[in-house]
Amino acid sequence: MEQLFDFDLTLELLGFDFVQTALLAAAVLGLVAGILGPLIVMRRMSFAVHGTAELAFTGAAAALLLGIGVSYGALAGAVIAALLLGLLGGRESDRDSVIGVILAFGLGLGVLLLWYYPGRASNKFGILVGQIVAIEPTDLTTLLIAAGIVLVVSAIIYRPLLFFSVDPAVASARGVPGRLLAPLFAVLIGIATALGVQIVGALLVVALMVTPAAAAARVTASPLRATVLAVIFAELAALGGIVLSLAPGAPVSFFVTAISFTIYLVCRVVEWARNRAAGVNAGDSADSEARREPVSAA
Repeated sequence: MEQLFDFDLTLELLGFDFVQTALLAAAVLGLVAGILGPLIVMRRMSFAVHGTAELAFTGAAAALLLGIGVSYGALAGAVIAALLLGLLGGRESDRDSVIGVILAFGLGLGVLLLWYYPGRASNKFGILVGQIVAIEPTDLTTLLIAAGIVLVVSAIIYRPLLFFSVDPAVASARGVPGRLLAPLFAVLIGIATALGVQIVGALLVVALMVTPAAAAARVTASPLRATVLAVIFAELAALGGIVLSLAPGAPVSFFVTAISFTIYLVCRVVEWARNRAAGVNAGDSADSEARREPVSAA
């Protein structure tokens, strides 16, 4: 704890290659999470992100047991989860129950696979809460390729997906292929979730995928401004979380979630202050109108 705010040690650690690799990976993850986040919030898929993360955890645990790259296992598990959610949870009334079933199964299977793993406990713990020292250059390459695919596909489907998210009935009448977009977007969420497993951990990746976008939605109703703010908030949380975790050597996930939650609270306060000011102004206008009415009647 005495090294929690050791700036000299933090500056020294920032010079290491593995820290710079982790910062670059976090920056890419923040960009992807910030772009997808507003659509996740708009489509009410926050719980789906958590369910997807559980199967990303299962895939990472399987990869750890088989001795292959954790990032590949997490990616495979998350994509499988996303496909299951997209195909089985097509109807909104079924979505929560399907997510709950998949989440429970994934978590249980992941725990079993970790129990079979004979290696160090730190490797097991790192899958759950993140471990920046585990990010290798090959993992960074995989992350960059996957992030590029997510961003390109997101740019292509953004407008029809936004239209379908805002008004599904009208979008369907206009020929927007909602049944295709829903599972495709679920796969993008799965890929993005898998990217965050090694940085934030499977349990708390929702802090980057959902919280920044939820905070942005509190201060603006514009999809464009919400996306820009979500990217900024996600970058602050991801990069700031890594920097703050260096000196104490604590799990990155705590600092990422703490920064995200702080940003969310600040946005809630801003929203409350804005609504209160709007209410006061509306009240003043009503009072002025009431005072003018007797004069007009006279």
